[in-house]
Amino acid sequence: MLMMRLKRVGRKNDPSYRIIVVDKRESVKSNNFVAQLGHYNPKLGKSEVDAEAAKHWLSKGVQASGTVHNILVSKKVIDKKKINVLPKKTVPKKEEAAA
Repeated sequence: MLMMRLKRVGRKNDPSYRIIVVDKRESVKSNNFVAQLGHYNPKLGKSEVDAEAAKHWLSKGVQASGTVHNILVSKKVIDKKKINVLPKKTVPKKEEAAA
C-alpha cells in the first residue's frame, strides 16, 4: 500500500521536508520512493505541492499521512476538514475537578 508522507531533508536544527509517495512498509530514508510531489518548510511556513499529481495519486488509493493531509487541505487540493495530528490529551477526572 502506498502513502503520501514527509521525508526530512536539510541540516541539523533546520528541518525541511519533501512530500513523497512511498510504500507504507518502506522507510522514507531508503530512497525507494515512487514520486516526489512537493516540499514543506515549517520554519518559514511555506509549502509547495503539485496539485495535479497529488489528485492523481489520491484517486489511485494512496493515503496521506496526517500532516500531509492538512497541507493538502490548506492548499485547497482536497475539500475535507483538517485532522488533529497532536497527541490526545488526558481528560481531567470529575472528582479532581470537584475538589
